[in-house]
Amino acid sequence: MIRFLRIISAMIVGLTLGLCVQFFLGMICQVSGTSMVPTLPDHKFVLVSRISHIMNKTPDYGDIVIIDSRVDRPRTMKDDIVAPFQQIHRILTRAEPNTSIWVKRVIGKPGDTLAFKNGHVYRNGQVLEEDYLLEDFMTYTVPAPYTIPENTVFVMGDNRNHSTDSRFIGPVPIDHVLGTVVLY
Repeated sequence: MIRFLRIISAMIVGLTLGLCVQFFLGMICQVSGTSMVPTLPDHKFVLVSRISHIMNKTPDYGDIVIIDSRVDRPRTMKDDIVAPFQQIHRILTRAEPNTSIWVKRVIGKPGDTLAFKNGHVYRNGQVLEEDYLLEDFMTYTVPAPYTIPENTVFVMGDNRNHSTDSRFIGPVPIDHVLGTVVLY
Protein backbone atom coordinates (compact mmCIF):
# COMPACT_ATOMS: atom_id res chain seq x y z
CA MET A 1 0.00 0.00 0.00
CA ILE A 2 2.84 2.43 0.86
CA ARG A 3 4.53 1.69 -2.47
CA PHE A 4 1.26 2.43 -4.29
CA LEU A 5 0.94 5.78 -2.47
CA ARG A 6 4.52 6.68 -3.38
CA ILE A 7 3.83 5.96 -7.04
CA ILE A 8 0.67 8.08 -6.97
CA SER A 9 2.54 10.89 -5.17
CA ALA A 10 5.35 10.80 -7.75
CA MET A 11 2.81 10.93 -10.57
CA ILE A 12 1.04 13.93 -9.01
CA VAL A 13 4.34 15.77 -8.46
CA GLY A 14 5.44 14.99 -12.04
CA LEU A 15 2.15 16.15 -13.50
CA THR A 16 2.22 19.34 -11.43
CA LEU A 17 5.79 20.14 -12.50
CA GLY A 18 4.93 19.41 -16.14
CA LEU A 19 1.93 21.72 -16.03
CA CYS A 20 4.00 24.48 -14.39
CA VAL A 21 6.56 24.20 -17.19
CA GLN A 22 3.77 24.32 -19.81
CA PHE A 23 2.09 27.29 -18.15
CA PHE A 24 5.11 29.43 -17.21
CA LEU A 25 8.12 28.41 -19.29
CA GLY A 26 7.28 26.81 -22.57
CA MET A 27 5.14 24.46 -24.56
CA ILE A 28 5.34 22.32 -27.65
CA CYS A 29 3.00 23.29 -30.48
CA GLN A 30 2.36 21.78 -33.87
CA VAL A 31 2.04 24.01 -36.94
CA SER A 32 -1.22 23.56 -38.80
CA GLY A 33 -1.36 24.96 -42.32
CA THR A 34 1.02 26.50 -44.82
CA SER A 35 0.99 30.19 -43.90
CA MET A 36 4.56 30.02 -42.54
CA VAL A 37 6.08 27.99 -45.40
CA PRO A 38 9.00 27.78 -46.14
CA THR A 39 10.15 28.48 -42.55
CA LEU A 40 7.64 26.22 -40.81
CA PRO A 41 6.01 23.47 -42.87
CA ASP A 42 2.60 22.01 -42.03
CA HIS A 43 2.69 19.58 -39.05
CA LYS A 44 6.10 20.82 -37.83
CA PHE A 45 6.59 20.76 -34.05
CA VAL A 46 7.98 23.93 -32.46
CA LEU A 47 9.11 24.82 -28.94
CA VAL A 48 7.49 28.01 -27.67
CA SER A 49 8.82 30.13 -24.80
CA ARG A 50 5.96 31.54 -22.71
CA ILE A 51 8.18 33.87 -20.67
CA SER A 52 7.49 36.87 -22.91
CA HIS A 53 3.74 36.30 -22.52
CA ILE A 54 3.91 35.97 -18.74
CA MET A 55 5.96 39.20 -18.58
CA ASN A 56 3.69 40.96 -21.15
CA LYS A 57 6.78 41.80 -23.26
CA THR A 58 6.56 43.15 -26.80
CA PRO A 59 8.26 40.71 -29.19
CA ASP A 60 11.07 41.85 -31.49
CA TYR A 61 10.93 42.35 -35.24
CA GLY A 62 11.20 39.03 -37.04
CA ASP A 63 10.23 36.93 -34.01
CA ILE A 64 8.01 33.98 -34.84
CA VAL A 65 5.17 34.05 -32.34
CA ILE A 66 2.09 32.08 -31.37
CA ILE A 67 -0.98 34.33 -31.17
CA ASP A 68 -4.62 34.13 -30.16
CA SER A 69 -6.28 35.48 -33.31
CA ARG A 70 -9.50 36.38 -31.49
CA VAL A 71 -8.35 40.00 -31.24
CA ASP A 72 -11.89 41.32 -30.81
CA ARG A 73 -12.22 39.82 -27.32
CA PRO A 74 -10.11 40.20 -24.19
CA ARG A 75 -7.99 37.26 -23.04
CA THR A 76 -8.62 35.95 -19.57
CA MET A 77 -6.65 33.93 -17.03
CA LYS A 78 -8.89 30.99 -17.97
CA ASP A 79 -7.58 31.22 -21.56
CA ASP A 80 -3.99 30.97 -20.28
CA ILE A 81 -4.79 28.01 -18.04
CA VAL A 82 -6.70 26.08 -20.70
CA ALA A 83 -4.23 26.63 -23.59
CA PRO A 84 -1.52 24.18 -22.44
CA PHE A 85 -4.11 21.46 -21.82
CA GLN A 86 -5.54 22.00 -25.31
CA GLN A 87 -2.07 21.69 -26.86
CA ILE A 88 -1.28 18.49 -24.95
CA HIS A 89 -4.67 17.01 -25.87
CA ARG A 90 -4.26 17.93 -29.52
CA ILE A 91 -0.80 16.38 -29.79
CA LEU A 92 -1.71 13.18 -27.93
CA THR A 93 -5.03 12.57 -29.69
CA ARG A 94 -4.16 14.10 -33.07
CA ALA A 95 -7.30 16.17 -32.72
CA GLU A 96 -8.14 18.99 -35.08
CA PRO A 97 -6.15 22.17 -34.34
CA ASN A 98 -7.53 25.10 -32.39
CA THR A 99 -8.30 27.46 -35.26
CA SER A 100 -7.83 30.58 -33.14
CA ILE A 101 -4.18 29.87 -32.27
CA TRP A 102 -1.87 30.94 -35.11
CA VAL A 103 1.86 31.05 -35.74
CA LYS A 104 3.09 34.23 -37.47
CA ARG A 105 6.10 36.56 -37.74
CA VAL A 106 6.25 40.01 -36.11
CA ILE A 107 6.51 42.69 -38.80
CA GLY A 108 5.60 45.86 -36.90
CA LYS A 109 5.58 47.19 -33.35
CA PRO A 110 3.65 50.02 -31.68
CA GLY A 111 4.10 53.37 -33.46
CA ASP A 112 5.48 51.86 -36.69
CA THR A 113 3.92 52.88 -39.99
CA LEU A 114 3.49 50.07 -42.51
CA ALA A 115 2.79 50.35 -46.22
CA PHE A 116 1.99 47.53 -48.63
CA LYS A 117 2.91 48.46 -52.20
CA ASN A 118 4.86 47.22 -55.20
CA GLY A 119 4.66 43.66 -53.86
CA HIS A 120 6.58 44.48 -50.68
CA VAL A 121 6.16 45.64 -47.07
CA TYR A 122 7.57 49.01 -46.06
CA ARG A 123 8.15 49.80 -42.38
CA ASN A 124 8.65 53.47 -41.55
CA GLY A 125 9.41 54.19 -45.20
CA GLN A 126 12.01 51.43 -45.68
CA VAL A 127 11.35 48.26 -47.67
CA LEU A 128 11.77 45.17 -45.49
CA GLU A 129 14.51 42.75 -46.54
CA GLU A 130 12.83 39.41 -45.93
CA ASP A 131 14.89 36.47 -47.13
CA TYR A 132 12.57 34.02 -45.36
CA LEU A 133 9.56 34.61 -47.67
CA LEU A 134 8.18 31.90 -49.95
CA GLU A 135 7.51 34.31 -52.82
CA ASP A 136 9.35 37.43 -53.94
CA PHE A 137 6.15 39.33 -54.72
CA MET A 138 3.13 39.89 -52.47
CA THR A 139 -0.18 40.49 -54.27
CA TYR A 140 -1.71 42.39 -51.32
CA THR A 141 -1.74 46.19 -51.56
CA VAL A 142 -3.32 48.98 -49.53
CA PRO A 143 -3.60 52.55 -50.81
CA ALA A 144 -2.68 54.27 -47.52
CA PRO A 145 -0.05 53.61 -44.83
CA TYR A 146 -1.14 52.09 -41.53
CA THR A 147 0.19 53.07 -38.09
CA ILE A 148 0.27 50.32 -35.47
CA PRO A 149 -1.53 51.28 -32.23
CA GLU A 150 0.06 51.13 -28.77
CA ASN A 151 0.15 47.75 -27.02
CA THR A 152 -0.23 45.81 -30.28
CA VAL A 153 1.96 44.16 -32.91
CA PHE A 154 1.42 43.50 -36.61
CA VAL A 155 2.05 39.90 -37.68
CA MET A 156 2.21 38.19 -41.06
CA GLY A 157 2.88 34.71 -42.40
CA ASP A 158 5.98 33.97 -44.47
CA ASN A 159 3.75 32.60 -47.24
CA ARG A 160 2.30 36.09 -47.79
CA ASN A 161 -0.04 35.26 -50.63
CA HIS A 162 -1.61 32.40 -48.62
CA SER A 163 -1.74 33.72 -45.06
CA THR A 164 -4.54 35.12 -42.95
CA ASP A 165 -2.85 37.54 -40.57
CA SER A 166 -2.94 41.14 -39.28
CA ARG A 167 -3.78 42.37 -42.77
CA PHE A 168 -7.21 40.81 -42.21
CA ILE A 169 -7.76 40.64 -38.44
CA GLY A 170 -5.94 43.84 -37.51
CA PRO A 171 -3.15 44.38 -35.04
CA VAL A 172 -2.69 41.79 -32.29
CA PRO A 173 -2.82 42.97 -28.66
CA ILE A 174 0.39 42.14 -26.76
CA ASP A 175 -1.56 39.95 -24.31
CA HIS A 176 -2.73 37.86 -27.30
CA VAL A 177 0.91 36.98 -28.12
CA LEU A 178 1.09 33.64 -26.30
CA GLY A 179 4.79 33.02 -26.75
CA THR A 180 7.84 33.15 -28.99
CA VAL A 181 9.04 30.20 -31.03
CA VAL A 182 12.56 29.38 -29.82
CA LEU A 183 13.23 26.08 -31.56
CA TYR A 184 11.94 24.69 -34.86
